[in-house]
Amino acid sequence: MPGGRASCSHPRKGSVTVVNIHEPGPLEGRLDQWPVLAASGALEVRLAETEAEIEAAQRLRYHIFYEEMSAIPSPAMRESRRDFDKFDAFCDHMLVVDRGIVDEDGQPAVVGTYRMARDVDAARAGGFYTAGEFDIGSMLAGMAPGARLLELGRSCVLKSYRTKPVTMQLLWRGIMAFVGRYSIDVMFGCASLQGIDPDALALPLSYLHHFHSMVESPRIRARPELYVEMNRLTKDGIDVKEALRALPPLIKGYLRAGCTIGEGAVIDRQFGTTDVLIYLPLAKMDARYVSRFGLS
Repeated sequence: MPGGRASCSHPRKGSVTVVNIHEPGPLEGRLDQWPVLAASGALEVRLAETEAEIEAAQRLRYHIFYEEMSAIPSPAMRESRRDFDKFDAFCDHMLVVDRGIVDEDGQPAVVGTYRMARDVDAARAGGFYTAGEFDIGSMLAGMAPGARLLELGRSCVLKSYRTKPVTMQLLWRGIMAFVGRYSIDVMFGCASLQGIDPDALALPLSYLHHFHSMVESPRIRARPELYVEMNRLTKDGIDVKEALRALPPLIKGYLRAGCTIGEGAVIDRQFGTTDVLIYLPLAKMDARYVSRFGLS
């Protein structure tokens, strides 16, 4: 993953740093609680509005990626105990907060986060993060005029909240509220399997290749210099139940929603993961997800 700045440089309004979530959208007026996207009990999904909220998300990412998992921080990240890169300043950051718990600053604790970049954000950032691992040129070139893209990434949830179904349900409700707000046509991004040994991940990689690969245009491939073969087992040799058990909950959620998987994986040695490309046109999203998490 690319390195980046230690601070977020969003447009300022007075002395408060704000993000770009208040521009008018097609559902302006229908989402009365914007930037709150969804809530259940003490848990609330909202968009970060200030630099302090973005930094809280970065601290959570650091705790999970670098302390709990095996990612390798840069010296600047280690000093600040935050995960950041050059894209953070241009993206929207979705937060799951627990209003029953306060952090050291006296604010509701951030227990989950998602980073989202629309095509207008990528234009300001110099491109999408995903382009560093996958050749998305054919996807971008093949989009219909006016099509709206949303890149998803940097998702993580505090360990004690991962086993609570309501957490992932709220994240999906938040994503769908955002999608509705901006009339998104296609969601895509990198999703990770823990580990950097493709042979050890042969079962889940082969399952994704044989059962969920992209069969229609655009065919998105890993960058040639990073390409790792996913077809490591024959289709007949795959135990589907075991393969599904080996997949992270996030990827299983994408699959249930109807996503397809790009060709080839990429090893991210900084994060200790093997990444795959997820691609989900909203027009092909599973109707059950639309009904369950979509806007009425």
